[in-house]
Amino acid sequence: MTDWITPPTDGGERLDGAGAALVAADRVLTGRRGDAVGSLESIGEDDPQGGAVFIDGPCIRAVGPTTELTARLSELAAAAETVPAQVRRIDLPGTTLMPGLIETHAHLPTSGTDEEYPDYGAHEVARLTLNAARSARELLSLGVTSAQSLGARHYVDVALRDAINNGDLRGPRITAAGPQITVTGGHAHHAGGEADGLDEIRRQVRLHHKRGVDTIKAMTTGGFTTSGSVPWLAQFSQEELTVLFADAHRLGKWTAAHAHGTQGIERAVRAGVDYLAHASFISPAARSEPDPRLADEIAAAGIYVDCTITAELPRMIARDDAFAPPVRMLWEHGVKIVAGHDAGIPGVPTRGYVGGLEALETVGLPRAEVLLAATSRAAAGIGLAGVTGVLAPDFDADLIAVAGDPRAGLGVLRDLRLVVSRGREFIPDRIPGLTHRTGLDTFPGPGSVLGAWRNRDLLRARHPEV
Repeated sequence: MTDWITPPTDGGERLDGAGAALVAADRVLTGRRGDAVGSLESIGEDDPQGGAVFIDGPCIRAVGPTTELTARLSELAAAAETVPAQVRRIDLPGTTLMPGLIETHAHLPTSGTDEEYPDYGAHEVARLTLNAARSARELLSLGVTSAQSLGARHYVDVALRDAINNGDLRGPRITAAGPQITVTGGHAHHAGGEADGLDEIRRQVRLHHKRGVDTIKAMTTGGFTTSGSVPWLAQFSQEELTVLFADAHRLGKWTAAHAHGTQGIERAVRAGVDYLAHASFISPAARSEPDPRLADEIAAAGIYVDCTITAELPRMIARDDAFAPPVRMLWEHGVKIVAGHDAGIPGVPTRGYVGGLEALETVGLPRAEVLLAATSRAAAGIGLAGVTGVLAPDFDADLIAVAGDPRAGLGVLRDLRLVVSRGREFIPDRIPGLTHRTGLDTFPGPGSVLGAWRNRDLLRARHPEV
């Protein structure tokens, strides 16, 4: 008998990530496509007991109708080196089991701040790390079980990833990029990843590798949140990007590109990038002007694209359609759309995740595609294909249960009844509410930046020839 000083407690968690469990609900959405066009694979809807997932520690071992898995319980328990009486049974009537949600584009150290690069003085590293830890818990509290960090000063996302993997903190699985690689004075130069010329680019890639990143992200165009940065202009030459991504791939890294303007998108695609953030096709006329030919090229290359559809974007587009990302056009051309929100930049806190999914549907992506974009396709889009994002044997046990059926409305994703990350239940934190912004005309986002550029051109046009 163990002589405890302080015995362990479960904190209310029903699943500890070590034992075996059978979790049953009205249905299981696996993260795969269904047989019918536009449908999702669902298990258990023809079974009076619904569908279930058998979990063995951190892994899924079986998925099927509840009646079938119950009949196989002795076999499943034996494979898990236990007995049926020791298998935890969790019944969740009225719910849908589905893969955990995935945020493919996060900036964890700055979520909820008013500045993209706040000045914390001597405590900067500590404060950014604590911010990132808070953001991670917030995402997991929303049912987000994996997240790709696409920009973090001081590599705090690498430290956060390791702390979560080690069990020191709770949060989603993190794939970390560290500081974005950009040109001197370029977009996001504040993050500390400036590089000019081929040798400096190689050094930055190798330094990122040395610091333990999973993803190498390049800022191939300017952006909206760095003063003096122009979104439609490319920042790196074709040769520089080709060297950057080739060296990253040589080191086994996933690659991502921030790309607004067409020239920067094209260069990233031809350099062999794996993931495109934004792909907004912003032109020198300060408008989104999509190129169907380039969309076909992106699709043929199998590149994953997040169009950064935030919860506020439909309202912003209604006021000014200059920045209307071409989600529908890209999808119709076969591009693999994933759910990324640039979460963590000013005005886009992580807790707006589900609102971003609803906005993605509003701008033209069918609901079933949104659910794939937030689960199985998102997992592949951040380099985790075969690991998570699907409820199937030998995938990690990352899953959520939501009240109702998300195929009937994405809003049910806010009504979580279970959150499981790598087989361990997480009890969500209380999350503050998030309201729509007022004064969108003054919001320092794409609309106001593009409007300022267009206004400059209007002023010049009205001046007489002298």
